[in-house]
Amino acid sequence: MTKGKDEVAKWFEAVEAVGGANFGAEVFPGYPGLVVADGELKQMSWGFPLVMKGKSGQNLKPKPVNNARTDKLESFFWRQSFEERRCLIPITAWAEAEGPKGAKTRTWLSMGANMGTTLGTAGQAETELFACAGVWRQSDEFGACYSMVMTNSTGSAAEPVHSRMPVLLRPIDYEGWVSGPVDEAKALCEPWAGDLKIDQTDQPWAGGAPVQKSLL
Repeated sequence: MTKGKDEVAKWFEAVEAVGGANFGAEVFPGYPGLVVADGELKQMSWGFPLVMKGKSGQNLKPKPVNNARTDKLESFFWRQSFEERRCLIPITAWAEAEGPKGAKTRTWLSMGANMGTTLGTAGQAETELFACAGVWRQSDEFGACYSMVMTNSTGSAAEPVHSRMPVLLRPIDYEGWVSGPVDEAKALCEPWAGDLKIDQTDQPWAGGAPVQKSLL
């Protein structure tokens, strides 16, 4: 995310409800990110909590489940959120891992139209904002949290990079995703048919979330 919260709110015609919150230029599972839900730009934690149990039955630290597969949206874990709490996830690019095991690097993907020429803080060419499909809910473990809806990438420009990709939404489809009937929303969960910018880098994939610089 290379844009500030004011710009994001204006782009999505949303009421800004994040106050003085700070966000990193890169968002990692378990860290705060921006979503548009109920007409407001909000801060939520990326990932639904999956409660883990130790060998003796004790509760372990919950794992953030950051992706919701399209073919699993009607399962118990996702169904209520998909039916009642869909949201938009504003981004400027997303990353996938490429390369041999132990030496994977980041490949950034973004919209192919209206490409900028300057590099953002995440190392990729800056682009216009766009939206991925998301679902959200309140949780005891993480508070308000969201997950990104993923579909297969077959036939899309992302297919050579990864077998799955986020569900990318056109502005004309925003309302249908967040407020339309379930069948209408499900029909939007298709591979992106438009162009994508693919930026292969030498940035290591492994290493977890670095100390994030404040964007806002």
